Amino acid sequence: MINKNKLGLALGIFAAVLHAIWAVAVAIGLAQTYLDWIFPMHFIGNVFQVATFSIINASILVVMAFVGGYVCGWLFAWLWNKLGK
Repeated sequence: MINKNKLGLALGIFAAVLHAIWAVAVAIGLAQTYLDWIFPMHFIGNVFQVATFSIINASILVVMAFVGGYVCGWLFAWLWNKLGK
């Protein structure tokens, strides 16, 4: 049986950390360079331009990533436990 809260926290923290790394990349000016490098590698033209860094937007991004990760982890564990019986 999977603990719903523990899996939710693990996925929530993982998602929040990844998005915090992205916010730092935007803040220090590396995000656009990364996009300009990664898109052509996948044969995709980059039509995106990184916006100016905002601490408010970065905070919302990290919090919402945590919430989304937590919900996905909790739901996955709930479903796994229900179907496993």
